[in-house]
Amino acid sequence: MARSMIKKTPATLLVAAFLLLAAAAAASQASSFDYGGAFDKCLQFFEAQRSGKLPSDRRVQWRGDSALTDGFSQGVDLVGGYYDAGDHVKFGFPMAYAVTMLAWGVIEFEKEMVAANNLNRALDAIRWGTNYFIKAHTEPNGLWVQVGDGDSDHLCWERAEDMSTPRTAFKIDPQHPGSDVAGETAAALAAAAKAFKPYDSMYADLLLLHARQLFTFADTFRGRYDDSLQVQGAKKFYPSASGYQDELLWSAAWLYEATGEADYLQYIAQNAEAFGGIGWAVFQFSWDNKYAGLQVLLSKVLFEGGGNNDNMYAVDTLKQYQAKAEFFLCACLQKNNAHNIKVTPGGLLYFDDWNNMQYVSSATFLLTVYADYLGVSHGTLKCPDGEVKPKEIIKFAKSQVDYVLGKNPKGMSYMVGYGTSFPTHVHHRGASIPSVYAMKDPVGCMDGFDRFYNSKGPDPNVLHGAIVGGPDDNDAFVDDRCNYQSAEPTVAGNAPICGVFARLASEPNDADDNTNSPPPQQSPKITGSPLEFVHTVSNSWTTNGVEYYRHVVTAKNKCGQPITYLKLHIKQLSGPIYGLSSTPAKDMYEFPSWLKRLNADEQFTVVYIQGGPAAKISVVDYKTA
Repeated sequence: MARSMIKKTPATLLVAAFLLLAAAAAASQASSFDYGGAFDKCLQFFEAQRSGKLPSDRRVQWRGDSALTDGFSQGVDLVGGYYDAGDHVKFGFPMAYAVTMLAWGVIEFEKEMVAANNLNRALDAIRWGTNYFIKAHTEPNGLWVQVGDGDSDHLCWERAEDMSTPRTAFKIDPQHPGSDVAGETAAALAAAAKAFKPYDSMYADLLLLHARQLFTFADTFRGRYDDSLQVQGAKKFYPSASGYQDELLWSAAWLYEATGEADYLQYIAQNAEAFGGIGWAVFQFSWDNKYAGLQVLLSKVLFEGGGNNDNMYAVDTLKQYQAKAEFFLCACLQKNNAHNIKVTPGGLLYFDDWNNMQYVSSATFLLTVYADYLGVSHGTLKCPDGEVKPKEIIKFAKSQVDYVLGKNPKGMSYMVGYGTSFPTHVHHRGASIPSVYAMKDPVGCMDGFDRFYNSKGPDPNVLHGAIVGGPDDNDAFVDDRCNYQSAEPTVAGNAPICGVFARLASEPNDADDNTNSPPPQQSPKITGSPLEFVHTVSNSWTTNGVEYYRHVVTAKNKCGQPITYLKLHIKQLSGPIYGLSSTPAKDMYEFPSWLKRLNADEQFTVVYIQGGPAAKISVVDYKTA
């Protein structure tokens, strides 16, 4: 029973006192959420959802290779990509949205991801999706948009490695158009191109080539993909209810973001009214309805001074997009003149009974990036019920993230594997059935239902980082594998909030929320730091049942001057470390004895070995020549 439901009578004073102590303990825990750890786990979920040939350095050791012949019977290589949720269908529409949002997170929170030592993992998660989209885009006016059939797949409960269901692939083309899925895939590739540009410019150029072609295809041959005969079953599982016009504007906006070419901005301005871009005031942002995300992204153009060199018509139109963006944001913040998003008694935004957390994830992302846009421009959000400062928007976004991680009436995390209390009966085939490495005999289609789906036991494999559908509108949640509306995670639900975790990991503690807490330690945020850290895992192995990882961290001098002295603070280090010299102070390290000077743009490498999450590295002090 939720604490708020207990009656305060004399007979329950002891219970009430206990609950107050528990609430105080929960508040103390909430003030110290490990957002960097949540970011790491969020990315790990995408590793668990990978289809195809898995890399040898994978962290999710209970997963194996799967679907290695996808598309072969139809003469195309469609191996790879992501499984959608707890099933094994590769739905291209929500997969592309997930990749778009992962890439947007990298674009907005790149430095924070570097600080969290996980930028490379975020880029790897994006690349796993974009490599698949490149394969699926076999011709300028053709795109394979689905592998597997939802109906037959859902009749079986088996591991991906044992799949026995049909792997039929479905394609859109000029005769069977799908402007929505083609547009979203173009958006994903364009956003990814911008994310990869500083690190792999050749790959970024390849992504842009495909993005341009797919946008032209989507715009030239217009139609909804779930109306096309070639995409059977799409209307049942991922219907394009908002139409395809939002994806045409969305993809054009991302191509403008990636290229800066005025033609795309002109397209957005000219089609703003006809395609609903400035007419729709929406109450959710999702894999289907892109309007709120589009409106926030185009507001960024105004904040950065874009459009001024084109024409005033475009600028005026961008302002109308911004007005719609702020309608949605004010509705989330409960300051929209009673036209607000519903909030549960525990404080969670509530959009829908089915997998509500996916909408919380996307709304929290938009709130966070808009707050940062306002912060840079020294502006405020002007809502009908009052102005909201950027810091207040971040505080509200943080409240949503904290709810997800455990600051809620149930006192549980809705991210699997985070904290001590989280869902253990996830609606997910792979998590619920012992690994192929633990139980080598195949699990049959119906055998899986009898032995594992209906089992009351906890999942044998912890699906780290998966964010389940979440509680109902009264904060109630039943940890039941059969309850797919609440207990199933999706790649579309996880993707937006991943970047928010990284952003909050760099946010200083709010003194108002931590009046009894000790002063915060050195923030790990790298903004203004002389070094840029890039973290990778080069190897992994299991000893006595414990997974160990070989972590490689490169530190590049970005301050423009030679560094002659450096002191680093390394938190959560439990194993040996090489490439640094220890100091008498706890967790403090300096340059190794052989390194006296690190010139501008030079880098050095640190290697450490440990189980569990990565250590956190921050610069405490440095001196330049």
